Amino acid sequence: MKSFPNTLNVILTVILVFVLVTLGLPQWGARAATPVPEPTEQAATCDYGRNVAVSGRAVINVVPDRVLIQLGVQSNGVSPAEVQRRNTSAIERVKAAIQALGVAASDITSDNYVIEPLYEDYDSLYIKGYRINNVLAVTLRKVDKASDLIASAFGAGANQVVNVEFYTSDLRTYRDQARLLAMEAAVQKAEALAEAAGAEVGCVLSISENSWSYYSGWYYGYGNSQFLWAQNVVQNAPTTGGGEGASEGPVSPGHISVQAEVYVSFDLD
Repeated sequence: MKSFPNTLNVILTVILVFVLVTLGLPQWGARAATPVPEPTEQAATCDYGRNVAVSGRAVINVVPDRVLIQLGVQSNGVSPAEVQRRNTSAIERVKAAIQALGVAASDITSDNYVIEPLYEDYDSLYIKGYRINNVLAVTLRKVDKASDLIASAFGAGANQVVNVEFYTSDLRTYRDQARLLAMEAAVQKAEALAEAAGAEVGCVLSISENSWSYYSGWYYGYGNSQFLWAQNVVQNAPTTGGGEGASEGPVSPGHISVQAEVYVSFDLD
């Protein structure tokens, strides 16, 4: 009777092995049929031994649509309380005059505030009074009204013009355009140099950008003569609703220059 269970175990084992082999063969066949990818060609490497290094600069002249005007209100008094009272009164009058021209209160901020003693003379320790220098920073969105704003502020009590700076609220767009033009100028210069040497420009080895300010000052003012003899790209951006860059009065926005400069090296084929 013991032989029957042994025979049954053998039969079950044979059936199990048959099932496993039957189910496993399609997978083995599929694995064997999977195509092996062919080796790709190795990417060409750059030759660092033969290279040309150039720079490219581009300048875009832009009509500004914002102006930052810093106005000083200086007050004197024999005591801290008196000078504070005088300066506060003058500041409030100046702010009211500026807002009367349509400037929002949020565009008028205190930029600097200093109170100091006034001595009888340089070597004296006797304090004869006090002085407050209070600077207001005004963001004007109508650039052609800069002269009117300064005149109104002085009529209300301001007595210093600390700074007048024109800029564009769309700097990133013009900066990206200038960077692209600078890169194109660098490529053209490298190709010309390589051709003169009987070679061809290959892959890019390195790219770096000058980190100075993208603004270079007024187009009609100081700081622009450096571009008169530039052997690269200078172009005017189209006017986008900020006026034509001219105004009646002593303060004229003209144009501002947004610039970019890159340094690029290429290998030579």
